This record gives sequence, C-alpha cells and structure tokens, in this order.
Amino acid sequence: MRMLLAGEWVERSKKIEVRNPYDNSVIDTVPLASKEDAILAIESAKKGQKEIAKLSAYERYEILMKAAKIMESRKEELAQTVAMEVGKTIREARTEISRALQTLTLSAEEAKRVIGEEVRFDGVPTGKGKIGMYIRVPVGIVVAISPFNFPVNLSMHKIAPALACGNAVILKPASLTPLACLKLGEIFLEAGIPPLAFQVITGPGGEVGETLAAHPDVRKVSFTGSRDVGKRICQVAGYKKITMELGSNSAVIVAKDADMNKVFPRVVLASYALAGQVCISVQRIFVEEEIFDEFVDRFIKETDKLKVGNQLLEETDVGPMIEEKEAIRIEEWIGEGIKKGAKLVRGGRRNGAIVEPTILIDCPKDTKLFREEAFGPVVIINRVKSFEEGIEETNDSIYGLQAGIFTENIKKAWKAVLGVEAGGVIINDVPTFRVDIMPYGGVKDSGIGREGPKYAIEEMTEIKLICFDIS
Repeated sequence: MRMLLAGEWVERSKKIEVRNPYDNSVIDTVPLASKEDAILAIESAKKGQKEIAKLSAYERYEILMKAAKIMESRKEELAQTVAMEVGKTIREARTEISRALQTLTLSAEEAKRVIGEEVRFDGVPTGKGKIGMYIRVPVGIVVAISPFNFPVNLSMHKIAPALACGNAVILKPASLTPLACLKLGEIFLEAGIPPLAFQVITGPGGEVGETLAAHPDVRKVSFTGSRDVGKRICQVAGYKKITMELGSNSAVIVAKDADMNKVFPRVVLASYALAGQVCISVQRIFVEEEIFDEFVDRFIKETDKLKVGNQLLEETDVGPMIEEKEAIRIEEWIGEGIKKGAKLVRGGRRNGAIVEPTILIDCPKDTKLFREEAFGPVVIINRVKSFEEGIEETNDSIYGLQAGIFTENIKKAWKAVLGVEAGGVIINDVPTFRVDIMPYGGVKDSGIGREGPKYAIEEMTEIKLICFDIS
C-alpha cells in the first residue's frame, strides 16, 4: 500500500514488510517514510488546518458521518485486515471495527458541542461594566501516534475528535500494523475531509515519530504505547499539549463475598483477549485467602475451554502475539517467575509467536510479572489476607490505569474507589472494561490526559477569552 502524504498517495523506494504474526508470511509492504517526509506532512498540515477550520461545525459533522457510512460498508474488509496484521482473532477484530464506528459517530456528534461559557467579570469589584465569555478553538496540528494492538479504534480516538473540532491530523501508525490505518485514509478522503487536513505516513518511530513530535508547528501530540516510548516523546515534544496513554499491569481484587458468577468467565476472557496484549488486560489478581483455592480451580477450568491457534478461524479464542520475539520475552518472564518461587499451574509453553494461556500462583513481588507490564497471555493469582491488603498490593505498582473490584459489600467497593490509585475503578467487572464514550486514562506511569471524544476535544482545543466593555 501507499502512504497518504500531502494530499497524495505516494510510494518510496524503501519499504516496510507487514507480516502475519501467525505464520510470519508477508501480507503487504508500505513505504518507509523519512524525516523529510515528516516535515513535508507538517508543512502540508498547516494549509490543511486552515481549510478544515473554515468548515462549520455542522459541515464537519456531515463529513464524519459520511466517513462512518463508508466505514460501515467496509467493516469486514477492515476486520480481516486487522486480524491478519495484528494477530487478534477475527471475532476480536470485528468488535474493534464496531467500536471504532461508535468512536467516529460519537466524535461527529461532539463536533456540534464544542462550546464555551460565560465568564462573570462582574463577580469582582474591578469587573463592573464588563461582559465576558470564552470559546474553544482548534489547537492547530495534531500528531497521532497509534499502537499495534488496536490500530483502528485507538487511531480513531485521536483522529475523529481532532477533525471534529477543526484540527489537521497527521497519523503515524505502528510500523507492524499500518494497513488498516492507511485504509482509514481512503475512507476520510472519500468522505470529503480537506486532503491536506488528514495524512497517514508510515515509518520508524525513532525518525518519523520523533520528527513529528518535536516540530514547533505541531501543537498537540496524542500517543498510545509503551511507557518508555511515551517518556521519550515527552522529552522531544517540548512546549506543546500532550496526551499519553501508556502501559499498565492492571489488577483485579476478588473479595471473599464476591459473586463468582459475575467474576467468571469475565476475568478469564479479560486475561487472554488479544493474547493479553491490551493495556488494561488483567495481569495481577489478588484473592482473599478464604476463597483462593476455589477461585484458582475455577480459573483453570475456564482457561482450559479456550481454543488457541490461527486467528482467522472463527472458533479461535486466543491467537498469536504480535511477534515471536515478544513471545520469547514472555516465556523468559514466566521462567523467571517460576525460578523465584511462583507455581505454574497452566500453560507456559510457546510455539513460534503463540504462547499458551498461562497461570502462575503466589508470584513474588520482585518478578517482572508482578512489577512490569507483561502484555502477553499470562496472569498471576496471589492470595491476600484481607481486602485492604488487596488494595495495597494493587497500588504497589508504578502504573495506575484501571482496576477491577469484585465485592457485594458497598463499603468495600467505596473503600476501593477511594483507595485504589488508578484512572478508573470498575466495580464488579474487569479493568478491561471500556466504552468509548467514557473518560479513559491513567495516573502515575500509566499516562497523562484522557481520551473519549468529549474529553479528547477538550485537550485538542484552546480556550480563547472574549471581553466586552459596555460601561
């Protein structure tokens, strides 16, 4: 495929191979963009931003709704592309495309709600005779850097709100999974977005991504990905707005009074969806010791029901990881956990990029599986003496994206809401719960800012104050 640069579909002599993680076969190639391409994209976006800013809110709404209609007609094509390049199951891919359509539609609606409010200058003595208000105006150029795991929906969480409020967007997708993102370029152009207002360029993050993020004419960078890359982008971005959706090692606390029919099978599915490569995937589970053995037994039984294999088959529940090297890393982390005293009770075997759904119990706190973001199909289940200890163990992390709490006790639930250090606390469901309308983001090393169309638009606009002297 070609990349969308400066209103044209362009080729480059150097290519990036896009491979199917299941069998490592080449699906397609995309251009390897350069630093010069990134600068051209920014110069073009300056013109494109002026064009899209001239459109009325309703005109932008109409374009985004037309994009949604076109995308609806290409749903299966997009799902097949995502399944092939990401390795997620075809059912997971279809769910992602459906969610992306929701994100796009919600953003279109928000185009009509980019509003300000009155400022009561006369609320202070020196403000008498003044009438004030503020409006929201687009920041200008938004650089969107999206991850491999949800290439369409997580890109849409950046693209659609930015376009809705009149910004130009340059999308830099993950080099491993650029194909569906390039198809989004086709969809938005067909829908009538000004050609210079939306571009998709493919290339290495270290050169293209950093050039885009560091450029002074870029006023907003929205990034989803790993903590280390996010910190690097913050260092080079300098004086501009940023949203960082970074990693996590999300926890679930299961109280002894929990309703197990609410816990299962949700907690198992949330542990191994997309082979665990979800930033809010269940990684650490803390179970009160009175029900620990019962919980582990049921978790094993539910895990044994999962079918592992080719992601394009309808019956597959767990497909491959994104690359074999990531599967090897997970294999090593599992080995480290066992060596330090954890007990392997299921899985642990690897075949190429596929890792069996894996369960370890009583995993020490000095292991990578406890401390770092695994981003793979492995979960640790540790016993705790009390619900309060579960909160302490959950907070013993550099991350704080979302946490899941299972309890039928309202006081315990509120204790967790107030005590857990996370951007979201989900009561009687898994931390993997997300609907695309909600404010989504984390604390600590899990990120800065919030996504969700309404909340993204707030971060992609500037407040402009207006004051009239009528004295």
